Amino acid sequence: MNLSHVFVAGLALLSTFSAPVSACDKKADIVDTAVAADDFNTLVAAVQAAGLVEALKGDGPLTVFAPTDAAFAALPEGTVESLLKPENKDKLISILKYHVVAGKVMASDVVKLKNAKTLNGSKVKIDAHDGVKINNANVVKADIVTSNGVIHVIDAVLLP
Repeated sequence: MNLSHVFVAGLALLSTFSAPVSACDKKADIVDTAVAADDFNTLVAAVQAAGLVEALKGDGPLTVFAPTDAAFAALPEGTVESLLKPENKDKLISILKYHVVAGKVMASDVVKLKNAKTLNGSKVKIDAHDGVKINNANVVKADIVTSNGVIHVIDAVLLP
């Protein structure tokens, strides 16, 4: 093989790595991760209605206990619609902040805790005896790592 073949082979190899490694490995933030999952449509709508999108896209780190669409659907009829009304924005903000803890709390950390202080100022109870429960919600998927924290999926909406 002559030098020109080595050069062409080298260029071909380099072209397969044209994107910087950091761009390939970059994780989405909490909001973008929730949107992409397509099982948090109600949560995303609530975050938008509450004006909390920028806060959840910020540097963090934050830990979010994210209720699925099914969790919101299990609330009494009309609850979500009522919370999304502008006149109930403060109540919605309080409920959403009750699902967020400052810091990046991974599952291995959660199981060592009895409670955690949420961003609304109240504490959630943590029980890791038979699976992990946050108050009465089961953690159904843990440790979804984002660029600004972590999401733990829960099967019920937490109410302060």
